[in-house]
Amino acid sequence: MENTTSAQTTPPPATGEDKTVAIVAYLTLIGFIAAIIIHSNKKTKLGAYHLRQMLGWILSMFAVIILIIIPFLGWILIPFFYLFMLICWIMGLIAAISGEMKPMPLVGPMYQKWFGTTFD
Repeated sequence: MENTTSAQTTPPPATGEDKTVAIVAYLTLIGFIAAIIIHSNKKTKLGAYHLRQMLGWILSMFAVIILIIIPFLGWILIPFFYLFMLICWIMGLIAAISGEMKPMPLVGPMYQKWFGTTFD
């Protein structure tokens, strides 16, 4: 009879080296580019995951420009959008520091779906 309680159900915690790409990806656009370069030398699942999260986040931030052309409604929505994106960025950074592959709220699962194997 097998002992199923000893089976590991969670991935092992990421090492400091594995977390480097994940954390650097969140540090400005230059950090994102640097993380891509670092990741190309040693690919990790954690690094690829957080690079996809940040790629989606960056593209979303640029996409908000479309809201600016909508008078009044766009001007009202932009501050809320930026606040939401700031919260997503903070939560993503915390997940990267913790070595977790945890998506940003609401948009994170979409980013993983849209950019599926990017950076793998």
